[in-house]
Amino acid sequence: MSISKTTIGRKILMALSGFFLLFFLLQHFIINFTSVIDPTVFNELSHFMGTNALVQFLLQPVLIFGVIFHFVMGFVLDIKNRNSRKTKYVNFNTNNSSWFSQNMILSGIVILCFLGLHFYDFWVPEITYKYIEFTAEDPTRYHHELTEKFHDPIRVGIYCVSFIFLSLHLLHGFNSAFQSIGFNNKYSAIIKKIGFLYAILIPLGFIFIALFHHINIFLKHA
Repeated sequence: MSISKTTIGRKILMALSGFFLLFFLLQHFIINFTSVIDPTVFNELSHFMGTNALVQFLLQPVLIFGVIFHFVMGFVLDIKNRNSRKTKYVNFNTNNSSWFSQNMILSGIVILCFLGLHFYDFWVPEITYKYIEFTAEDPTRYHHELTEKFHDPIRVGIYCVSFIFLSLHLLHGFNSAFQSIGFNNKYSAIIKKIGFLYAILIPLGFIFIALFHHINIFLKHA
């Protein structure tokens, strides 16, 4: 039987795709955080990521596939789990697991909606800029384009709420992923602490970036 057709196999594939996305999220955060520290460095890194053929035509399609695969597998597992239950869990019953761990699909849907907005804000304009309008490349444009997206307080609010849901998703997902691949040894406690810090600090860092640019824009126009 194919590994993708068993519950354990699906969980392993879900975990592996999750690890891949965790790595990408960290890399994405590091680049975006340079927009706070040094706009020139942010422009240089963004220009490299936006023009490098390996990134654009190999890594980017793999990333998009990874995102789609992770969410589809999550929905499949959630449906399988719900159908296999003879009796539904009682909401907020903490005897076995938290309410949130039983409803990971909820945070997943919120994150998926956020990704749609994020693609609309950044990926679609980038594709239009390079492949539809064929505009001459300006290596200094990236910082300005990023900060302008954080002008609208409603959009900033949506970003912040979405990252809170991402944090909640990661708090359970990180440990669940390691359990799915059978990682249970003397390092488990350390891994759990690292996962907790990652789930808190990375989303908080993204919130800081959004608020930092929003406040800067507000002060400039005050």
